[in-house]
Amino acid sequence: MSDDASGGSARDPLERESIARALGGFVHRTADADGLRAAAVAVALGGAPGDRRMLLTKRPSRLRAHPGQYALPGGGVDPGESAVQACLRELHEEVGLRADASDVLGRLDDYVTRSGYLITPFVVWVGDYSTTLRPNDDEVAEVFEVTLDELDVDAQFVSIPESTRRVIRWPFRTGAIHAPTGAIVHQFREVAVHGRHTRVADFEQPVFAWR
Repeated sequence: MSDDASGGSARDPLERESIARALGGFVHRTADADGLRAAAVAVALGGAPGDRRMLLTKRPSRLRAHPGQYALPGGGVDPGESAVQACLRELHEEVGLRADASDVLGRLDDYVTRSGYLITPFVVWVGDYSTTLRPNDDEVAEVFEVTLDELDVDAQFVSIPESTRRVIRWPFRTGAIHAPTGAIVHQFREVAVHGRHTRVADFEQPVFAWR
């Protein structure tokens, strides 16, 4: 699943300059959007200098779609809107953080979900968000600030009888987060932290996420 890539590990891989440098050498892959609904998510990085974090949300259990699941800030692309515009709009709507095109450090591979979405992930720098993080209670039950140590863990790959593709799971605290979120986070970790141009589009989602 990985392509050879050059580049050593950065001293502080979650700093803006380190992320931009790592993503500058990464060529993202797009997927055919025919028949799919377009969506975009933000791999949002920031926090205090020397203690940068990645933001992860948990959806309220009352929602009709994917209740209680972990997610990156994001959502559907509206008519007349680009994927990056949707990503930045959803980042503000869900967690209250404003960013613009200059804060987009790069793009990861498109991921097509079993439920019919084409998700485009953007890596977005949000700086010191300590006074501006305001989760929207209608869309976000909780925001998690993921440390480098929590991010930099090996993914798990599981075989299931329903598919020839392996399910990917990213271990997080007391559980594991599946694709698409788990796949996107895994690719960000591979590219930004380790300089490995790992591809994740062929990894499977668990059966419960197929609808």
